[in-house]
Amino acid sequence: MEIFNLFHLEAARRLPRLPAEHPCARVHGHSFQVAVHLEGPLDPELEWVQDFADIQTAWAPIHAQLDHRYLNDIPGLENPTSERLALWIWDRLAPALPGLSKIVIQETAQSGCVYRGPQGTRGA
Repeated sequence: MEIFNLFHLEAARRLPRLPAEHPCARVHGHSFQVAVHLEGPLDPELEWVQDFADIQTAWAPIHAQLDHRYLNDIPGLENPTSERLALWIWDRLAPALPGLSKIVIQETAQSGCVYRGPQGTRGA
């Protein structure tokens, strides 16, 4: 069984490794949508995979670090592509959410990425 919570971030960034004429090389903002997915068996007593409140609690410090920030100033996000952001979030959520199975970053209505964790370390 898989569950997920959707979260939203407003943040600015620039992608410094791109040529200067590329629009994303300039400072710009996104309304990111982040989906945090967990996989696991249903608890026989509670009949859920995990309490959504646990996901929200794990997310809170990440939201505080990223929301309404300039992502390039955050250690580990000096080149804050959606892919890098997904990895960064995974690394911080995985210790608190052992069933973590997928991070989905949507940076626009039509663009985003999916990260399923390091090879062989997906949630149960």
